[in-house]
Amino acid sequence: MQRILIVEDNKTLAKLMAKKISESLKFEVDVAYDFHETKLFLRMHKYFVCLLDLNLPDAPNGEVVDYALEHGNHAIVLSGNIDKEFRKQMLKKNIIDYVYKSGMNDINYIISMIQRLEKNQQHTVLVVDDSMIFRKQLKTLLNHLLFNVITVAHGEEALSILSTNDDISLIITDYNMPVMNGFELTKEIRKNHSKENLAIIALSSSEDDEVNAMFLKYGANDYIKKPFSKEEFSCRINNTIEAMENINIVTNHANRDFLTGLYNRRYFFNTMKTYLETVPHDSENYAVAMIDIDFFKKVNDTYGHDTGDKVIVHLSEILTSSTSHNDIVARFGGEEFCIVLKNITRSNAIDIFERLRKEVEKSCVYSDKGEEVRFTISIGVAMDGDESLDENIHQADMMLYKAKQNGRNMVVFNS
Repeated sequence: MQRILIVEDNKTLAKLMAKKISESLKFEVDVAYDFHETKLFLRMHKYFVCLLDLNLPDAPNGEVVDYALEHGNHAIVLSGNIDKEFRKQMLKKNIIDYVYKSGMNDINYIISMIQRLEKNQQHTVLVVDDSMIFRKQLKTLLNHLLFNVITVAHGEEALSILSTNDDISLIITDYNMPVMNGFELTKEIRKNHSKENLAIIALSSSEDDEVNAMFLKYGANDYIKKPFSKEEFSCRINNTIEAMENINIVTNHANRDFLTGLYNRRYFFNTMKTYLETVPHDSENYAVAMIDIDFFKKVNDTYGHDTGDKVIVHLSEILTSSTSHNDIVARFGGEEFCIVLKNITRSNAIDIFERLRKEVEKSCVYSDKGEEVRFTISIGVAMDGDESLDENIHQADMMLYKAKQNGRNMVVFNS
């Protein structure tokens, strides 16, 4: 488990911060009340972030900040000093943030900042700027916010990197660059990537107000005018990433089944429409399977609906692990599921669905009372590239009905 170090000579405040952070975050929290204790902790542990008071009994001039940074730690400074010039000088150091100590709201802000830093580790940022010095400055700022960072010198390089890296969440691009400027880069990116899936922040020192507006019209999520403060940069970057995450959460709620996390019926038909429009039927075969849990009502009646939910979740995990990430696995409702295997031959489809059926047959879940619950599934499969999706689903339903009539726990293909 990762650790957080709180350095604060006010023991009441330190204990309150430690309690709130421990309750809100999954971190071990250590507390030091002076510089000497801080050194001991930093020698023993590696910390995710250090929350550092500037005025300690044995280090009244912020010596703890320099010591923590020199030893490779990420630091958030805590201070009651409201002098703007002093604050500005502190922010020139490689600290994450400078927080005034004034009340509970500041503790809540620190907690939200730590949560943000934790999430930032999952994101990669691509910096596009023709100035090597400025690229390094941006990379340093972003690294302090715990982002993964890639830097390139112009737009064509950026497009090349983007084509081979699926994990890029944000692009920060300068306006004036050789080969391809920021406008052109933004327009090219937006041909294939939406604002919801890939954010773009534009940078420019131009005094022309139209530059700002044009970037936003071309698809940038935000615009930062040079020169900018460290705090403005951090806030805009974090806000942009957070907005994109929130949109993805809402989108997932709309597209996913609440119980299993599988795609729902709505997403299934939308994505299949796109798939069939881009893949000609004569160049790629696909198999549609309708899947139903055998005697599911009996499971609910015997063991209760909570156990029935466990069965549905367990089956969804088997369906996901038994198929490729390119395939589509959806829950249509109740105990009914649908799978589409893409770019598949009939013989391979038969093998996959038979293995899947056997995997379910030999598996089990346990009721709340510890009872072993075993179940089986019936699968109807249609595979005909000349038919519409609706017709293939209808055919798969007919094959599922035949499997049920013939005794269940079997796979039936259309002829």
